[in-house]
Amino acid sequence: MNRWKELKQTMKTNHRQTCRYTSTFTRLLRYVTTRNLAVAMFVAVALLGTTRGNETEKASLEKGNVKAEQLSQGTLVVYSATDPFDDGDVLYYAHSSYAIYTTDGKLFEKVENHISRSDEIPKTVTLPVGSYVIEARSEKDGYVRVRVGIKAGRQTIVDLDSRS
Repeated sequence: MNRWKELKQTMKTNHRQTCRYTSTFTRLLRYVTTRNLAVAMFVAVALLGTTRGNETEKASLEKGNVKAEQLSQGTLVVYSATDPFDDGDVLYYAHSSYAIYTTDGKLFEKVENHISRSDEIPKTVTLPVGSYVIEARSEKDGYVRVRVGIKAGRQTIVDLDSRS
């Protein structure tokens, strides 16, 4: 019988401690609202989003993964005239090829401007920083020459048919 009384007292004691813990926790929950949670999450995401990119960039520079030539390059995307291609079921419009010349008129590179004939996305070309002349076919004006400047780490987009 003594043993039963000890067990009852232990259960009551543990039960009271649990209630005290819950009541303390309940007081804190009074201050947690949907608005407070939303603000806290917004701030956390904003802070994590800004610091992660900087750390990644610094880490790659510190490790030496980035070559000097990559730091002095940019990319070029040219939206040239499209040529229809019928694969039997679907009609695709792949961008036509174009040529890149240096400013003194020498051919620098010929660009096919699509991966396959059913590819409708123009090719992204990596170029050293500098000025170039693009010779491409436009839907409106036929063959045109356009001067472009490539900046380090930037993408230059040329849409031949949006020019005025």
